Amino acid sequence: MPKDKLSPEESEKFIRELQARFKKNMQRHQGVEWSSVQSKLEANPEKLWSLNEMEITEGEPDVVGYDGKSAEYIFMDCSAESPKGRRSTCYDREGLESRKEHRPDNNAVDMAAEMGIELLNEEQYRELQKLGNFDAKTSSWIHTPDAIRKLGGALFADYRYGAVFVYHNGAQSYYAARGFRGILRV
Repeated sequence: MPKDKLSPEESEKFIRELQARFKKNMQRHQGVEWSSVQSKLEANPEKLWSLNEMEITEGEPDVVGYDGKSAEYIFMDCSAESPKGRRSTCYDREGLESRKEHRPDNNAVDMAAEMGIELLNEEQYRELQKLGNFDAKTSSWIHTPDAIRKLGGALFADYRYGAVFVYHNGAQSYYAARGFRGILRV
């Protein structure tokens, strides 16, 4: 199979897993019908592959909304903590390459691109937090505006003390408890 497509058997199995998560967490997507989501997934095998990449890295992707203008379902990582398979990463390639020693294996921006997803921005992260309490023990890199990135910084967010916090760090930093959350439109 091509890198960006699942086999028919893998697709069928993964769609069943997504359906089970969808039904278990109806509060995340009120008014959305699974049959419509499934039709979109079956018509977009490359998007299903990206969702599977989110799943493999323990992101637990789920539908969190529907964009009526573009007729797209919005999926985000809904794992309780920042996905385990995406932690210990610098923010981007420039941050990674600026490290003189103890470089991590990868960076959040490149990993997201390889998976066919995008990092959540601050607004999207805050919207996700309305659906549950995510990152109570971890943190997640979020899309950083160019003006901040040009100065060497990068943003991350978490949920503590009943509130969402957005912080800054050097883009070259990485921590075992910091990964990133993604978004995908199907």
